[in-house]
Amino acid sequence: MTDRLKNKVALVVGAGSIGPGWGNGKAAAVAFAREGAKVFCADVNLKAAQETAGIIKSEGFDAQAIRADVTKNAEVEAMVLACMKAYGRIDVLDNNVGIAEVGGVVELSEETWDRVMDVNLKSAFLTMKHVIPVMEKQGAGSIINISSIAAIRYTGVPYATYYASKAALSHLTRTTAVQYAAKKIRVNAILPGLMETPMVEKAAGLAQSYAGGDVEEMWKVRARQVPMGFGGNAWDVAHAAVYLASEESRYVTGIELVVDGGITLKYS
Repeated sequence: MTDRLKNKVALVVGAGSIGPGWGNGKAAAVAFAREGAKVFCADVNLKAAQETAGIIKSEGFDAQAIRADVTKNAEVEAMVLACMKAYGRIDVLDNNVGIAEVGGVVELSEETWDRVMDVNLKSAFLTMKHVIPVMEKQGAGSIINISSIAAIRYTGVPYATYYASKAALSHLTRTTAVQYAAKKIRVNAILPGLMETPMVEKAAGLAQSYAGGDVEEMWKVRARQVPMGFGGNAWDVAHAAVYLASEESRYVTGIELVVDGGITLKYS
């Protein structure tokens, strides 16, 4: 530990994991704590948030857990107020919530479109809406939105809602970064590639699209696509998030930090 985030408070949205293993939010929360931050772990699944907070506390660091559905304005507002009550400030906002539903524009239902847009895009709008005023009063802050290479490339899977929502999230990141740059509030996005996380494993239709429903074979197929020869994991994203949360990136805002083993260099 090098205390890169000493004296900072990090609000990690989507800090739990949808299944066994390490999701991006869970890994980021633990990585932030190991670098000295106090971490407020939020997730729609309270037990998952508590598990992450428990890992942090078991290592001797400070964390609290809360349940919040960040597609609902009132719950986001309550989450931010609870974080402020617990720690008195928010230096880092890390947005990790996201879902993927397979289907192109013809196959998708309107209900699925609305749900994915709410989870992947509206959530970031609402959390930034309530956290940015806090950061303005503090005089600085770092916001990290977890987007995807699906924001900039067709990845071989027809999931129109995922492409559209992540592309919108990336542009919302860029434009918000410009708007608040003078306030020393940095807003950046991380674009993970073909990662091996519980969300990907549990996503409806992904294993079917890649390997007829065989999850282990899906990991192999995806790994063969990557120039580096293997799929990434949540810690690759978490380490990037630590950099963007820390003062090492004080002159970095509005970027899309691609963490993908080089696969977007291949896509046309």
